[in-house]
Amino acid sequence: MLSAVTNLGSVESTVSKNLPVVSIHQLGLCLSRASASVLNLNCSLILLPMCRTLLAYLRGSQKVPSRRTRRLLDKSRTFHITCGVTICIFSGVHVAAHLVNALNFSVNYNEDFVELNAARYRDEDPRKLLFTTVPGLTGVCMVVVLFLMITASTYAIRVSNYDIFWYTHNLFFVFYMLLTLHVSGGLLKYQTNLDTHPPGCISLNRTSSQNISLPEYFSEHFHEPFPEGFSKPAEFTQHKFVKICMEEPRFQANFPQTWLWISGPLCLYCAERLYRYIRSNKPVTIISVISHPSDVMEIRMVKENFKARPGQYITLHCPSVSALENHPFTLTMCPTETKATFGVHLKIVGDWTERFRDLLLPPSSQDSEILPFIQSRNYPKLYIDGPFGSPFEESLNYEVSLCVAGGIGVTPFASILNTLLDDWKPYKLRRLYFIWVCRDIQSFRWFADLLCMLHNKFWQENRPDYVNIQLYLSQTDGIQKIIGEKYHALNSRLFIGRPRWKLLFDEIAKYNRGKTVGVFCCGPNSLSKTLHKLSNQKNSYETRFEYNKESFS
Repeated sequence: MLSAVTNLGSVESTVSKNLPVVSIHQLGLCLSRASASVLNLNCSLILLPMCRTLLAYLRGSQKVPSRRTRRLLDKSRTFHITCGVTICIFSGVHVAAHLVNALNFSVNYNEDFVELNAARYRDEDPRKLLFTTVPGLTGVCMVVVLFLMITASTYAIRVSNYDIFWYTHNLFFVFYMLLTLHVSGGLLKYQTNLDTHPPGCISLNRTSSQNISLPEYFSEHFHEPFPEGFSKPAEFTQHKFVKICMEEPRFQANFPQTWLWISGPLCLYCAERLYRYIRSNKPVTIISVISHPSDVMEIRMVKENFKARPGQYITLHCPSVSALENHPFTLTMCPTETKATFGVHLKIVGDWTERFRDLLLPPSSQDSEILPFIQSRNYPKLYIDGPFGSPFEESLNYEVSLCVAGGIGVTPFASILNTLLDDWKPYKLRRLYFIWVCRDIQSFRWFADLLCMLHNKFWQENRPDYVNIQLYLSQTDGIQKIIGEKYHALNSRLFIGRPRWKLLFDEIAKYNRGKTVGVFCCGPNSLSKTLHKLSNQKNSYETRFEYNKESFS
């Protein structure tokens, strides 16, 4: 790859006496080629984390038996972001290098090597090379698309207006089309006749036409010291240190190689999207819609041949709300062999969820507990895609697990608790610490019935230590309780304030000496950072904590 750049510099060095300019030209070409290779690699790798169906299959299959290897799949989002940042950095390097190249092509134009130079004449305006050539025009368009994708991917934009992030991120199809066209201009070329015109050779025809002998040519063009033992140009040439050009150099455009990098991952991604489209083409049947306190809505539905594992999530697509948008929601109830019903809980926090709620729950019915099944024919069409894997699937594969939820972050653990309620014996899990922190006392009622049934089940089976439930009310004006006599078991486990995480970790380590505890968190970043830090700290009980996380962003 770099041989073409070296040959280019060698040819130019025979026709130019301005060696510093030649060095800058070579540096610009080297940087453009090297950064292009890095960009091609990252543009192919960034597609792999987007193949969520493939990742879910690998996570749930026996192809990846190691838990440590499966945990690497949880880093797919981080890997995707890393590739994106790398593309941004090296795109800047690539653009800067080509700006230098455009200037050098114009300033150092030489009529002896017309086919090698991108400029058409000396001192041509470099802006013409950017806006009148295929590589230049597509490069400018790619910079604009990349800028839109970068700015719309920031946390502030995603939180304030998710629609902007969604639509601009799908411009990556345009980016890849431009990338394929970008390399078809043949801007960079390589020499095809290295055997008859080696780098650094001297053209005898050119020196004879100018009536210059080889010693005189050396005196004029060769300014470096002669090798040891040679004091005169004649002695240097007699020992055949000089290569003679047999013919003029010939150049050819590089064969476009970008498609070799991106075709495989892009075809894999397109095949997965086609599979997901076929799989999600049939709408679900909504069984019921439940309005919960604190602006939370629950949807229960069924779909033929739908299967999911505890901890997985699905995406909802309602054409009546938005023709293109779909949003991920964790399953709070998974289908089993005896029941086909599954469900999700939605926090009403944005435009999409507000419009979706208004379609499912008319204003007069938002305070009702559950809608009759006969009204399901009035529901809008709802499509789902998934299920997709998440780190919480591993919570049942530890002997001891610590599950920490903040507010609506309890949803990933709801399906796990429902699974344990059905049958806990097939799983490796033998002790579960469940910590739930909320600001509003009414929020605990989302899954209060589930927690009470789970508590009673293990007490009846003489396994009271299987589930350790702790509920924390972080903001309150006084002593509060979950209303209802049936919630007496939960009221005794309700604490005011925030958990003392250090003492909690020490207690878990003390009662599980020498074991590996899986730590799972779904909540704000501040909570996640605290748990991550404590999980990495060593303790005197030789208890190891493995941290797993899902964030709202």
